[in-house]
Amino acid sequence: MSGKPVLHYVSVRGRMEPVKWLLAAAGVEFEERILKTKDDLQKLRTDGCLLFQQVPMVEIDGMKMVQTRAILNYIAGKYNLYGKDLKERALIDMYVGGTDDLMGFLLSFPFLSAEDKVKQCAFVVQKATSRYFPAYEKVLKDHGQDFLVGNRLSWADIHLLEAILMLEEKKSDALSGFPLLQAFKKRISSIPTIKKFLAPGSKRKPISDDKYVETVRRVLRMYYDVKPN
Repeated sequence: MSGKPVLHYVSVRGRMEPVKWLLAAAGVEFEERILKTKDDLQKLRTDGCLLFQQVPMVEIDGMKMVQTRAILNYIAGKYNLYGKDLKERALIDMYVGGTDDLMGFLLSFPFLSAEDKVKQCAFVVQKATSRYFPAYEKVLKDHGQDFLVGNRLSWADIHLLEAILMLEEKKSDALSGFPLLQAFKKRISSIPTIKKFLAPGSKRKPISDDKYVETVRRVLRMYYDVKPN
C-alpha cells in the first residue's frame, strides 16, 4: 500500500483519536474508513485484517497495524516525533505513559450514570491537579525549553495537549495555578498543523456523548459497567 494512511474505526474519539492527533501534528493527511455496523467490523476480521480481532487498525506503509501503542510508536518514529536518541525516547515514553494514566480515567466517563459522572469528574480533576499537572509543570521548569523533551515538538507534547483539552471540557479552569502549562497549551496549540486540527471542520471528533456510547456498544459490542474510582 502507498499513499495516505487509512484509519479503520467507529466515528467517535476512543482509542483512535491519539492516532489522528499525531498524524495531524505531523502534517500527514489520512483517510477514515468508518465502521457503521457490527458487520463492518466482522468483515475486517473475516478478511484477516485484524491480528487480535479488534480495532483501531491503521493501514500504513504496506502494513495493517493494530494495537494503539504500536501504531503510535511507529507514527512518532516515522515523522520525527520520537526524540533524537534513546534517552529522549525513554523520556517521551515516560511522559506519554503518565498522560495515558490520566486520560484513562476519562475513557469510561461517557458510560457512567449522571451521578457517577459528577463523582468521576471530581476524582479526575483531583488526580490531574495533585499528581499529573504538578509533575509536568516541574518538567517544564527544570527543562527550561518550549517542549517537554529536547528542543523540538514530540509525541509527549502532543499527547499532553490532547489530555489538557479533554480535561478542560470537564472543568474549564483545570490549568489555573499552573502558569507554565498554560503557556505550554497556548504555544503547542499555535503550531500551524495542530492549530489546523483544532479548527472547526477538521477530522477531530467532538466530545463523547450518548451517541458515542450507543455507537461503541452497537458496532464494537463493548459494554462498560464501571464505577468512579
